[in-house]
Amino acid sequence: MEFKEVTGGVCAAKGFQAAGVHCGFRANPNKKDLALIVADVRCTAAGMYTSNKVKGAPITVDKAHLTDGHAQAILVNSGNANTCAANGIDLANECCRLAAGALGLKEEDILPSSTGVIGQPMTIDPFAKGIPEAAAQLAGGEAGSTAAAQAIMTTDTYPKQYALQFTLGGKTCTLGAIGKGSGMIAPNLATLLTFYTTDAAISAEMLDKAIHQVVPATYNQLSVDLDTSTNDTLLILANGLAGNEPVTAEGEDYDNFVAALTAIAEHMAALHASDGEGASHLITCQVSHAKDKATARAIAKSVVCSNLFKAAVFGRDANWGRILCAIGYTPGDFSIDKVCVWLSSAAGEVYVCENAAYHPYSEEDAAKVLAEHDVLVKVDMGTGDASAKAWGCDLTYDYVKINGDYRT
Repeated sequence: MEFKEVTGGVCAAKGFQAAGVHCGFRANPNKKDLALIVADVRCTAAGMYTSNKVKGAPITVDKAHLTDGHAQAILVNSGNANTCAANGIDLANECCRLAAGALGLKEEDILPSSTGVIGQPMTIDPFAKGIPEAAAQLAGGEAGSTAAAQAIMTTDTYPKQYALQFTLGGKTCTLGAIGKGSGMIAPNLATLLTFYTTDAAISAEMLDKAIHQVVPATYNQLSVDLDTSTNDTLLILANGLAGNEPVTAEGEDYDNFVAALTAIAEHMAALHASDGEGASHLITCQVSHAKDKATARAIAKSVVCSNLFKAAVFGRDANWGRILCAIGYTPGDFSIDKVCVWLSSAAGEVYVCENAAYHPYSEEDAAKVLAEHDVLVKVDMGTGDASAKAWGCDLTYDYVKINGDYRT
């Protein structure tokens, strides 16, 4: 399956516009805090959400609005999570009513989402101010997508967006995404906040099946700090304007759609990990020759979640014993006798562990490898043919500083 990278993020596909404005959720008037993503026509839609028992009010509304598998717009605010608020669900419903009025859509076709401080008082006033402004500023292409991506940021240091073109049934289709999230990232069902749009024609049932197939190997393999947010949400809209024969069952077209979705999800997961709060390194762990897929995924995630190893990467210390330690406490029945480990980056590669024991290497070369921003840990289990990836970041002093005064 071949993909073509294109610009435009969440507005790259035909028939989508987006906007981002400042409406008052955040004190800084120079920071956008309300995003709107709108399709020209009603879409099939699906979503996945946090596994946290404490959930943001918008998630309850999203689930209700997606019972028919359709939607046409996504409304997102940053700065206030609308979580643990007595009037939270009423506010989420009211902002959908306001958006529906501004866009000429049905209230049930609006999907709300929120991110920011948990447990803060919230009123409808910023929505009432910002929704008409965002509706008036809707734009296609990169401009619209970038504005929306900026508006959903919290501690992110840059907007995150990506898009690919691919072919379904001889028709060119486009799939794009924006996302936010730099902390409270250890999703167990979806991720952070991330929104996908596509002009491919695909049924709601197959759209739901696709995201449930892709998320476990991508977003669920991402961690910054082992904290699962209350608002993690993935939403996807498909408007069918590409003109392909609708995907309504498994087959070649469905597989190609899943491949494109996987490629974007992997790219976005790496962007989120790379921008982890205070991070100076992206850590990717690539596990090969594990006995099964579940074991490969668990081992890869165990490595990127190890605070000891994350700290070692920050200090440019090739302490491979911490990698073996993380592998060793991974749940599951597997042998570590044949484990081999390499540390790799743009500066080269060092072979640090062979058959679960020290392999001679240059500490100077290893330090150069770890000096690069992107660090790859390659783990060969030597016991099977399953593989998996996971994404994380180093642990720095700045992470503590950021979260020590998050509300200010």
